[in-house]
Amino acid sequence: MKLIAVTALTFSLFAPAFAQTNQTGSSSNPAGAQAPGSQSIKIMRSGSQSSRQGAAENFSGTVRVDPLFEATAPGRARGSLVTFDPGARTAWHTHPLGQILIVTAGVGRIQRWGDPVDEIRKGDVVWIPPGQKHWHGAATNSSMAHIAIVETLDGQSVEWMEKVNDSQYGDPVRAEASATNTSPASPRPSRRAIGDFSPKLAELTDNVLYADVWERPELSKRDRSLVTVAALIAMNRPEQLRSHLARARENGVTQDELIETITHLAFYSGWPNAVTAVGVAKEVFEKK
Repeated sequence: MKLIAVTALTFSLFAPAFAQTNQTGSSSNPAGAQAPGSQSIKIMRSGSQSSRQGAAENFSGTVRVDPLFEATAPGRARGSLVTFDPGARTAWHTHPLGQILIVTAGVGRIQRWGDPVDEIRKGDVVWIPPGQKHWHGAATNSSMAHIAIVETLDGQSVEWMEKVNDSQYGDPVRAEASATNTSPASPRPSRRAIGDFSPKLAELTDNVLYADVWERPELSKRDRSLVTVAALIAMNRPEQLRSHLARARENGVTQDELIETITHLAFYSGWPNAVTAVGVAKEVFEKK
């Protein structure tokens, strides 16, 4: 009799819940959420979403924000394409669940509070941990675009703070460890190419040209690459041009921009120099 009584009591407690489930379709899904498998693929066509200017209170300079996607339950990630004109940047801010930046064009800068400024370039992927105060934006002489992906926690994805002043923005850029701390087991390209025959020239190339001149903040690496490529085209130096075309791509210069540079220089440095440069560029680009 006890077993029958307990069973009857249990059924009486759960009966209203079963009835509500039958009325709403499912009691396990939160309000507004669709059951797994009921959502279809959604395509947001390029240009279908309106862009906007970055809010003046949260950005310095000219910034354009193009929405890419919003969070769809149960997901909570949203993304935007943000384009900064030269010198433009965000204010200091934090993200409760962190942020991912995927640099799609140009050369930019990022800094965590208390750390040196780091340079970021096309192809770089940046992870900002939750709660870390930071800013990011374009270099002084180059625009920069990145895809920004954040997650929302309790309805909030970002906390904006004070603006980055000109002194903070102008802090020296930290030299990349990979460019300056090469181990003896992995000699730099100059050492491999000419180190045995002319060690002093290799030393000057690595320690003065690349570790000092190329790291100066007055010109971005993108602009230094354009200057160097233009000079090598004008002087008809195909062997050096080959490596600097590849370096220019790494520093954010696009293939179309390099081809246009060669075309432009044909009228100033001579047609044969441009034709030679096109042949070298074709070889370099086809290897990518």
